[in-house]
Amino acid sequence: MNAPVNAPLAAEALDEAALPAKDAPARKRRPKRDIDGWVLLDKPVGMTSTQAVGAVKWLFSAKKAGHAGTLDPLASGCLPIALGEATKTVPFVMDGRKIYRFTVRWGIETDTDDSEGQAVATSEVRPSRAAILDALESFRGEIQQVPPAYSALKINGERAYDLARDGVVVELAARTVVIHRIELIDEPDADHAVFEAECGKGTYVRSIARDIGRLLGTRGHIAALRRTCVGTFLEADLVPLARLREISEAMDDAAPMEALRPVDVGLDTLPALRVSTADAARLAHGQSIILRGRDAPILEGPVAIHAGGRLIALGEAEGGEIHPRRIFHSGK
Repeated sequence: MNAPVNAPLAAEALDEAALPAKDAPARKRRPKRDIDGWVLLDKPVGMTSTQAVGAVKWLFSAKKAGHAGTLDPLASGCLPIALGEATKTVPFVMDGRKIYRFTVRWGIETDTDDSEGQAVATSEVRPSRAAILDALESFRGEIQQVPPAYSALKINGERAYDLARDGVVVELAARTVVIHRIELIDEPDADHAVFEAECGKGTYVRSIARDIGRLLGTRGHIAALRRTCVGTFLEADLVPLARLREISEAMDDAAPMEALRPVDVGLDTLPALRVSTADAARLAHGQSIILRGRDAPILEGPVAIHAGGRLIALGEAEGGEIHPRRIFHSGK
């Protein structure tokens, strides 16, 4: 486990080396550029996802940036950051699986369902290993889950966490989420248990911790959280923000391009379709194309379309036709 199992995440400091020092001489301003690709960031604890995107965008002098799936400030790990044309592929990456490794602290439930919140309920009960393993059966497959009150979901146009901070009682409806896999990894002591879960889109790990605690007759909250996978992006491929900074400084403030991955790197799960130059031109103008011939592929749903060795579009296959949805003007 990368974070100390028995320490709250808030105790871990943001790596200040990853950002320009406040009292350091001003670095030379570089013009914004068209940078296309993915940066597979290992987000540090203590930084919001928006701050992480801003830091990477600044290092690359990129005109446009976004991320594939928010990570709470108290969480570390896989935060894929899309630059330029790669932002068009974000929805497809976000729909992929996500794997989390997390520590639950038994005996305390908080209003935020993590270690930053205030205790709202306590219990002296500490679950046995057998009880935990038995309870996990209720958290596999499709389940109904109530999101945390402190979440980015909107209620009448306002973020739930803003309402909760203002003292409003937030009541969110349960919704269906999918947990493909959840396992007990370790029990370092009676107060803590370490889990790994593979989840579908929209699953809140903080809610899992809260609900497991309640089911076991105790209480629980997240004490440590790390995302190790988003779609095809794995933990082994992640680059720490401090490392990106080091590369930039070693290259005399140049963008750390060696850390940039191709635009289509997150689309490995989509069927790939190669088309002619003529069909590529039609798609580029927003026109649909028809797959003809005995050997034409039988496709339905989203497809990644290539021509001339590069990604040119994302499309929707339907009844032998390909309808363009996102057009790419550069990059691979």
